[in-house]
Amino acid sequence: MRAEQPILLLDTGVGGLSILGPVREKLPNAPIVYALDQAGYPYGQKSEAELTARVPALLGRLAEHVDARLAVIACNTASVIALEPVRAALAIPIVGTVPAIKPAAEISRSRVIGVLGTQSTVRQPYVDNLSREFASDCTIIRYGTHDLVALAERKMRGEPTDSEDYAVILDGLFSQPDGDRIDTIVLACTHFPLVEEELLAAAERPLTFVHGGDGIARRVAHLTEGQPWPDSPSPGRAIFISDGSDPEALRQGLSSYGLEILETL
Repeated sequence: MRAEQPILLLDTGVGGLSILGPVREKLPNAPIVYALDQAGYPYGQKSEAELTARVPALLGRLAEHVDARLAVIACNTASVIALEPVRAALAIPIVGTVPAIKPAAEISRSRVIGVLGTQSTVRQPYVDNLSREFASDCTIIRYGTHDLVALAERKMRGEPTDSEDYAVILDGLFSQPDGDRIDTIVLACTHFPLVEEELLAAAERPLTFVHGGDGIARRVAHLTEGQPWPDSPSPGRAIFISDGSDPEALRQGLSSYGLEILETL
């Protein structure tokens, strides 16, 4: 292992920045490559067959291109659908991102937990299994939406968003039976922590939001323990799998996460 070999993170857009942030805090000198699969956006509206075919092939290509030491699938939908095929296809360690139901169950007092994700994620058997294993004494209320992904993307481009849009999304949870008892919400899409402040403001009542960023960072640190790193931080790289959009629209937002070098494939 060479010190300059990077950690690679892949998402369809800016959502994986909510994972990159905690990883940088945990491993400040680690070289980072963040890949945005804009040509595959949005993963949350892709079929299982599409993601199972696309994600392993793309991540393998990227890992070879940057000589990654480890890769993070920084997307809940891609992880719950394609994690095992990716691990079967690549020789490097792969870290997935799954809904943080276990920590939510550990802190919920009302025992009613909301799971807010994309439609593809919230309907997966993986969520059923996590609920049975870690939250069997809780009522789990799910709501799937792509609208919050779009709001997070707009925010990272510096575009204004409307508080009413966040209130409507939360109502997708609150309006269901026992929804008024929800005290903890799992943000089961990596885009969603990027608009956590907006969600909390729109809720108009106390809530705790939980997501997997810190846990993923700890896992990455564990898997790379004892490996060499550069002596100081270096500018991160953002690689765009382009759909023809102008990467410059995201330069400021990416720069705030230490991604100074933009590249298009």
